Amino acid sequence: MKSYVQRENPGVNLPALRGHNAALVLDLLRAAGETGISRLELAERTGLTPQAVSKITARLRAEGLAAEAGRRASTGGKPRTVLRLVPGAGHAVGLHLDRDELTAVLVDLTGTVVAERRAPLAFGAGARAVVEVAAEEVRELLGAGAAGRGAGDVGPVSGVGVALPGPLDHAEGVLHRVTGFPEWDGFPLRDALAERLGLPVTVDKDTNAAALGLALAGAADSFAYVHLGTGLGAGLVLGGTVHRGARTGAGEFGHQVLQLDGPRCECGDRGCVEALCLAAVARGELEEAARVLGTAAGNLVGLLDIDRVLLGGRTVFAAEDLFVRGVGAVVAERVRRGGGGGGATVPVPVPVGLAPGGERAVAEGAAQLVLAPVFGRADVAFPGRRGGRG
Repeated sequence: MKSYVQRENPGVNLPALRGHNAALVLDLLRAAGETGISRLELAERTGLTPQAVSKITARLRAEGLAAEAGRRASTGGKPRTVLRLVPGAGHAVGLHLDRDELTAVLVDLTGTVVAERRAPLAFGAGARAVVEVAAEEVRELLGAGAAGRGAGDVGPVSGVGVALPGPLDHAEGVLHRVTGFPEWDGFPLRDALAERLGLPVTVDKDTNAAALGLALAGAADSFAYVHLGTGLGAGLVLGGTVHRGARTGAGEFGHQVLQLDGPRCECGDRGCVEALCLAAVARGELEEAARVLGTAAGNLVGLLDIDRVLLGGRTVFAAEDLFVRGVGAVVAERVRRGGGGGGATVPVPVPVGLAPGGERAVAEGAAQLVLAPVFGRADVAFPGRRGGRG
C-alpha cells in the first residue's frame, strides 16, 4: 500500500467542487489502508477546513464508502477517530482484448483483483463478434465475483475499462487500423460495448492502460512500459502523466524504423522494430529479439531521458531473465555513450526490469481507467467515457 503524502492539487472550500474534494479525501483514505486516517489529518493534507472534511466524510460513510477504523491517541484531548476506505463498496472491470486472448478482471476500490476470467479471442472474426464475446465474459465475470463473495451482488460497478492494440481514438472510443486487422478501422468499440452491457465504458491502448496502472503504483516519475506479446508497443509516462500526444498517437513504439531495407511490416513500412522483433521470436532467436527491443528502447531513453524501462507481455514473461538482461545491456551501453543520463559527467543508469503484475498488468491497468478519476487522479487517467443504458 502506498504511503500518503501532501497532494499537489489541494482541495478548495467551494460547494461547486464537492465532487473534487470528495475524490481527494477518498484517495487519502485509499492510501492510508486498513490503519486509517483521522479527519484532522485529512484536513491538513487536503487543505480543506475541518468542517468541510467532516461533511465529506459523513457523506462517504452514509454512502458506504468509508467506515471507522478505530481510535488513535492524540497529543491532547480525546482520542481521534480514524476512518478507512471500504474496498468492497465499489468495483470496476478491466478488460484486455489481445489479438488472440481475452483477460478480464474485477477489482475493488483498492485495485485488488477479486475475480478473473480468460478466454480465447479471434480478432479476425470481426468487431461485432469480439464485442459479443467480451460482453458475455464481463457478465460471467460479474457473476463469478458475486459467487466468490458469497453474495448475490458485488456492489456498484463504476464501469468497464477496455485495453487493446492501437491506434485508436481515445476521446471517441473508436478504433483505427489495428495492424493486421484493417476491418476494425472506424469501429465504435466504446459505444457498442456500452450498449451491450449498460455500463460506462472507457477505451485505451493496451500499453497506455498498463502504464497508467504502473504510474498509479508509483513505478517512476518518467518511464516507458514496453509490451511484447502478439504485437509490440509502448506506453509512456512523462512527469507522472501518461503521455498520449495531441492526437493520441504517442507510443506507437513498434513502428520505429530501424532498418530502411528491412522486411515489410504490416503497417506498410520496412524494417519496423515490431517486424524485426517478431520475426526473431518466430525463428526462436530470442537473444536477437531482445537486442532489437533494446535498440528501440535505447532510442526512447536517448530521446526522452526517461528514468527506467519496464518490460511486459507474454513473450517477455516466457523468457524473463533473457529479455531483462538483453534489453538492459543495450540500454546501458546507450547510456554509457551519452545517449541518456542528462549529460552528467557520470551517466545516470536507466534500470530495465519486469513490470509488476505479470500478464495481468494490462487488464488491471484497464480497470484503473475507470477507478482513477473516482480518486481525483484525472492527471494520469484519460477522462473520456461514455455511459451505457440504465
